Amino acid sequence: MAKHSKKYYHESMDRDAAIAHKTHKTKIVATVGPACDTYEKLLELVRAGVNVFRLNFSHGTHENKASIIEFIRKINKTEPFNIAILGDLQGPKLRVGEIEGGEMIITPGDILTFTNEKVIGNKDRIYVSYTNLHQDVTVGNTILINDGKLEVKVKEVLKNNDVQVVVTMGGVLSSKKGINLPDTKISLPALTEKDIEDLEFIIEQKLDWVALSFVRSVKDLEGLRKRLSDKNSMTKIISKIEKPEALENLRDIIVESDAVMIARGDLGVELPVEKIPLLQKQIIRMCLHRAKPVIVATQMMESMIELNKPNRSEITDVANAVIEGADAVMLSAETAAGEHPTLVVETMRKIIIEVEKSGYNYNREDELVPQPHSPSFLSDAICYNACKLSTDVNADALIGMTQSGYTGFILSSYRPKAPLYIFTKEKSLVNQLTLSWGVRAFYYDEEESLDDIIFDQIDILKERKFLKSGDIVINTGSTPIDLHLQTNVLKITKVD
Repeated sequence: MAKHSKKYYHESMDRDAAIAHKTHKTKIVATVGPACDTYEKLLELVRAGVNVFRLNFSHGTHENKASIIEFIRKINKTEPFNIAILGDLQGPKLRVGEIEGGEMIITPGDILTFTNEKVIGNKDRIYVSYTNLHQDVTVGNTILINDGKLEVKVKEVLKNNDVQVVVTMGGVLSSKKGINLPDTKISLPALTEKDIEDLEFIIEQKLDWVALSFVRSVKDLEGLRKRLSDKNSMTKIISKIEKPEALENLRDIIVESDAVMIARGDLGVELPVEKIPLLQKQIIRMCLHRAKPVIVATQMMESMIELNKPNRSEITDVANAVIEGADAVMLSAETAAGEHPTLVVETMRKIIIEVEKSGYNYNREDELVPQPHSPSFLSDAICYNACKLSTDVNADALIGMTQSGYTGFILSSYRPKAPLYIFTKEKSLVNQLTLSWGVRAFYYDEEESLDDIIFDQIDILKERKFLKSGDIVINTGSTPIDLHLQTNVLKITKVD
């Protein structure tokens, strides 16, 4: 029988902490910022329940991010956790430039002029960081500023390529505020020059996930995928759904992505807000059908940036994301710049656990069945029935093995009731799988007989106190071992 060595786990492991960390199946993504960018603060957040750290490349330097990455990897080496790192590219974010005096009041009826010439903004001319604005907009197009708080409409495209607009919703216009063009198909590439520089850093640092902002079509993903492939990078791609065009190509985008983020900030600005709740449900369901992890993001517990308790609508928002079947829920400014980063994670985790233990969840058994047209139909059928069997026998563990990650993703997508453990010989997958609902992943590279591997994996889980004598375990695997085929074996074992 294969015998595992100490390389599969940390000798100084705090097993109680490890067990506590796995109690929430819906994962927590936390954004790193000035409020939590030290080793001690990051460790606090992990112990509070964080599974994935997001590095926002809209802010900060590569030097600062390199030190944060080092801290997270130290946690992974010395603590009983596998924490993933997500690099979030800024994308073609449009902004106004500097405003004279920092801000100015604009009122309905005011005529403003947007220009691509770098000037200090005033009532005469305002710089906009979009060279092709004059080519892409047409008269009557709406332009939203500062998350939709201000609104103007295109009045005229001038001969000098400036764009004249009329204010329809006024207020305070401040420097560097973002712009959204809900009526316009922008011609900017998905990867800006800044994104390409940041991507080089992400590849060099071997981050687990990279999020592509403002995805509009599969073509955007193909460019990013090629850059990763050219560098032999194992980093997986998250598509951020935040543009109306993405919804037109949603199925294809989900298929070509490794995971999806429902970025409700810009999506809620560019679409009528009343459409967002049902869209969220639709996107989650589509991702589940295709075994793609899905993150619900933006303003989940925003009041806790300052307050020590969330408001009631935020509690319900997090709970609904769990009920709808999201793999992960994300915190942004709440942890990056908020006053209570650890408390907000603890609070989110309590909400998740309360919903999960109640048994309220989206009933997927009739919908999420293996699809005969799928190229992995037979493997999917094994995984589906492994999850069903684990429920039927009230199994204490469901164990899968994977080389590509697919078995982990598909087992997770069926949302088994049994604790889900995935073993892989690909070190990069150990952290990547952390994003998936319910998955706890382990590095394991033995290749003897399937029986030996199964018993060895059970022994590893016994040593870690995840299993005990008398427990019922469901295993999936493939045979012959040396051919590395898709999952084709299902086995039930009673632990000695």
